[in-house]
Amino acid sequence: MSRLFPCIDISGAPFERGVQYGKACPQIIARSIEIYSQQLLDMGYDWVGIRRLVNQFVPNIEAFEPAYIEEMRGIAEGSGHDFEAIVLINARTEIIHLGRRNQHDKPELDGCTGAIVLPAATLNNELLHGQNWDWRAECAETGVVLRIRREDGPDVLTFTEAGGLARAGLNSIGTAITGNNLESDRDYRELGVPLPLIRRKALEANHFALAMKAVAVTPKSGSNNMMLSHAGGFAINFECAPDEVFPLFEDRGLVVHANHWRSPAAQVKLKNTGIGGAPESFYRDIRVEGALRPHHGRLTLEHLKAAFFDDFGTPFAVCRPPRPSSSGEDNLSATVAMILMRPAAGFMEIAPLPAISRAFGQYQLPMESDYARYAVW
Repeated sequence: MSRLFPCIDISGAPFERGVQYGKACPQIIARSIEIYSQQLLDMGYDWVGIRRLVNQFVPNIEAFEPAYIEEMRGIAEGSGHDFEAIVLINARTEIIHLGRRNQHDKPELDGCTGAIVLPAATLNNELLHGQNWDWRAECAETGVVLRIRREDGPDVLTFTEAGGLARAGLNSIGTAITGNNLESDRDYRELGVPLPLIRRKALEANHFALAMKAVAVTPKSGSNNMMLSHAGGFAINFECAPDEVFPLFEDRGLVVHANHWRSPAAQVKLKNTGIGGAPESFYRDIRVEGALRPHHGRLTLEHLKAAFFDDFGTPFAVCRPPRPSSSGEDNLSATVAMILMRPAAGFMEIAPLPAISRAFGQYQLPMESDYARYAVW
């Protein structure tokens, strides 16, 4: 049985937060570094080459948000690891893609199935937001939850890989975000901002509109899907190409997305280059929606959980057990974590490797009493 993901409280200035973070879990951060550095070492890179790949992203990160560089330097200081190793964790999607491209190798795909349920479709008139994160099974060893107390904006509760600044999460003014992989023929023509940092920026935004802006306008290296919601009763799905976004909105109270482009405009303008690694994406979103739709008007987090446990087509399922990776490497792909959120309550629960263990850890963030003023009506 996998361990539950630990919760780490950090506060203060960015560097100070990073030091606290690094000191809290140096061994788990070391495992994150090992997973991604070993991938690059197996491609034939040495640490000189890895640092060269990593440092391509530092100017973009610093221009996007200098505080993130400071926080990563703090994580390095606190954990006793190199700064470049911490940047590697935060830019691992982009760096692994570049490393593979340079080696003319097939990229390994980050899956995921996400869903948002609007208040009118629920029993308690509250927005629900969740995701299955599909990736390397060993990353169940490296997940952590950060509870970030901030002095210049909303507090943040985020699940991430140890050493990372964000992945999926919510904040104290009702915003929540998840992300899942997309690919297109526009990817990696230029370098943009690493995806975890865009999600962190969205969660730090002082208003939901600014969270949408962070996702919609920040240049990206590759395509990605980001699902944003607000506890006040709004959801938007941004299918993101590196240089353009295609918004999708709720359909009868639901937003569901897997790993293929659904926007009609995107389907005309882009070539989907990722479906070969995740062909089951075409039924995962339909399976989740089909499980939720009959309960419209009385949906709860338990219904969302049940939908994410769907095992149709296993091991190529919504909830997938560990199986050999499609990339041919010596690792297992799995649903690493099931993440469920009630943004109005600041509540998150997460199960590591849910296909083999249904134990959930529960995490809480105090909400601002007037968070509703940040809602979209």
